[in-house]
Amino acid sequence: MSGYIIAHVQVSNPVQYEEYKKWSTAAMQVTGAEVCTRGGKVEVLEGDWAPERIVILKFLTFDAAKAFYDTPEYRKAREAREGAAIMRMVAVEGV
Repeated sequence: MSGYIIAHVQVSNPVQYEEYKKWSTAAMQVTGAEVCTRGGKVEVLEGDWAPERIVILKFLTFDAAKAFYDTPEYRKAREAREGAAIMRMVAVEGV
């Protein structure tokens, strides 16, 4: 079964966030993540959730999605993101 990473990001320092994006892109490439969306237009259809930036990544398996978080490249990305953004991230099993 496929796995997904879904992240809601609130960027407070766009310049510093560019360094995060560099390392997170490297992590996506190393893990073979398929980028479904990465910061495109968001429009609320129902409810009061109004996220600024959404990222959805698809992986071959749920375990691969979870493993993405602990790759050396993504660890560097997380370090680069400190103080530049608030991240809310989940791994979700696909159907």
